Amino acid sequence: MSERFKRLADSLAEKGVDVNAVLTRLKAQVIELPSWAVGNSGTRYGTFREEGSARTIWDKIDDCAEIQRVLGITPVMASHVAWDVTEDGQYAPVRKYAEEKGLKIGTVHPDVFSRQEYIFGSICSPKPEVREFTKQHFLDCVRVAREMGSKVIGMWVADGTNYPGQDSLRERKHRLYEGLKVLYDAMDEDMKLVIEYKPFEPFFYTTDIADWGMSMLMCNKLGERAKVLVDLGHHLPGVNIEQIISTLLDENMLGGFHMNNRRYADDDLITGTVNPMDLFLIYKEIIDAEQDGVKTDITYMLDQSHNIEPSIEGIIYSVMNAQTAYARALIIDRTALKEAQEAYDVVGANKIVMDAFNTDVQPLIEEARIELGLSDTDPLRNYRQGGHAERIRKERGFDGINTLGG
Repeated sequence: MSERFKRLADSLAEKGVDVNAVLTRLKAQVIELPSWAVGNSGTRYGTFREEGSARTIWDKIDDCAEIQRVLGITPVMASHVAWDVTEDGQYAPVRKYAEEKGLKIGTVHPDVFSRQEYIFGSICSPKPEVREFTKQHFLDCVRVAREMGSKVIGMWVADGTNYPGQDSLRERKHRLYEGLKVLYDAMDEDMKLVIEYKPFEPFFYTTDIADWGMSMLMCNKLGERAKVLVDLGHHLPGVNIEQIISTLLDENMLGGFHMNNRRYADDDLITGTVNPMDLFLIYKEIIDAEQDGVKTDITYMLDQSHNIEPSIEGIIYSVMNAQTAYARALIIDRTALKEAQEAYDVVGANKIVMDAFNTDVQPLIEEARIELGLSDTDPLRNYRQGGHAERIRKERGFDGINTLGG
């Protein structure tokens, strides 16, 4: 126990913060790792190749196991059927290999955007044969999830239109529900469906699930095992995401998060790097709701691309930023905050929140890492000195093109 931790613990105790309870929460935090983020990423204009990047689902499990080694709170790997295809189409071996590496498979994501058939959409397509193809794909995704031991299916419907008059918007809504119902009805009773939304891209006139209201509408129509998934990047500038979160929590409709960075919209960069207060305030609303007795069953997952930074380091740094935001939200003096609110003390209430945000919580996080049994309290340093990066560069090589002629 460091002197820094003792000083912080004493300071927090004076404010009535239960430091042991905070440590327990920090150690219990779980963030799913996206399998696709350890592979090559890019933009719509091109893919940037990284030496040693994961090529197969087996590589991805190895990389996620290494990330878990240095972080201790990432024992789950999310999978995407677009990129995690096995040689024989069987996925029970994936579950077994992941378990051998100390991981389990988390959210499974269907693919409704990467095939040529989806030019006019997938389940909302005006073409009946495409809608039928998509429904069969949904049924297969349930099989894949079942074989991998996953209990969550994450649904991002990339459908939409580019021009007024292109298609009937009401008919697309009906097709959307019909397709999602096939997926929902095929799922096991202990599975959860989380439905994502996005205001634009890849279509730009309309998106068939463009905001949290449209997602919530579909979830309510489908049943209690369907919840809204909030991607922090899927909002236009200025949207107050924490207010959306508090509303969904109060309605028991918040199912999960895709954490990333948002300055413009779907930036998909390292979470917590542009406006770390966003993540802090979101965690605040969740913790507030939990302390008020609101039941939560939230899947926390990273969903981002790493174009110029080493992918594994970008993921580790993202989780570290999420830990920091969570720790800050946990140490808010909520008794004093309630008193300030009841006294209509606007400045005082805000200052209490900002005091927590401005607190150096690294001693808390380092103590939690020690109690988790990690070999180094600095995950990035642990990774850089661990030899994994050098090993995968040597074993996997580099499949990109050296534009300088090498």
